[in-house]
Amino acid sequence: MANHQFVVSPKWLFEHLNDSQVIIVDCRFSLADNQLGKKQYQASHIAGSYYLDLNQDLSSPVEEHGGRHPLPNINDLADKLANIGVNSQKTWVVAYDDSRLAFASRLWWLLRYLGHEQVAVLDGGFTGWQKAGYPVSGEIPEFGIGKFMPQLQTEKVVNYTYVKNRQDRPDVILVDSRESDRYRGEREPIDKIAGHIPGAVNYPWQEVTDANGCLLPQSEQRQRWEQLETAKEILVYCGSGVTACVNLLSLEIAGIPTGKLYAGSWSDWITY
Repeated sequence: MANHQFVVSPKWLFEHLNDSQVIIVDCRFSLADNQLGKKQYQASHIAGSYYLDLNQDLSSPVEEHGGRHPLPNINDLADKLANIGVNSQKTWVVAYDDSRLAFASRLWWLLRYLGHEQVAVLDGGFTGWQKAGYPVSGEIPEFGIGKFMPQLQTEKVVNYTYVKNRQDRPDVILVDSRESDRYRGEREPIDKIAGHIPGAVNYPWQEVTDANGCLLPQSEQRQRWEQLETAKEILVYCGSGVTACVNLLSLEIAGIPTGKLYAGSWSDWITY
């Protein structure tokens, strides 16, 4: 997909590698091995990029409710962003991963939730960057000095009570972003209970990109959501509020800004 407000190509990023107003963040992570992403980053990453970890930086500790990846403490995240040189409303942040935008989209969504619109994901991720022959490095950059003041966009996120009170309304659509067999309850590799929230429709997050992790064209993203365009609200969830962000990115690209994240998602829902 060509450059878009929310997406940049490897070529664009390469041309802006030395731009002080562009900060690159490596979001690689593995749910199966929570140290893998950091190890991969330390071995080789896009030159000049910083690392933010899904568990340590982009989530807060798990509690009784709130799901497997509760939203991070906002002030802690703001400090971390300032420490890598991000200035509110000013610095362009480019997030990448190697998992078809699963983790990069979480950072993309979080920044917008914090009121920072200057954020994009890297089309094709780290593999796409390498395939294009652009530079990688094992050198860890020094901390930057930024000033990050969060301006929370609370309307972008919903909780269990909100979903429960609205799930039966005809103008509200509940979107389950997990693979279809998990949605149908035939397989559940992570959570204690299988199935989906009653009334939810299934739009698997992997359909946003092709097998190489490149976003499908804007026209196809629009087509994908055609039937939901008239909904007053689209409440999006997944297993723990991470891959749902890929669908929220897709909705924005399609020009449907009515999507909200049920942050706790299925792993929160089943605790009630």
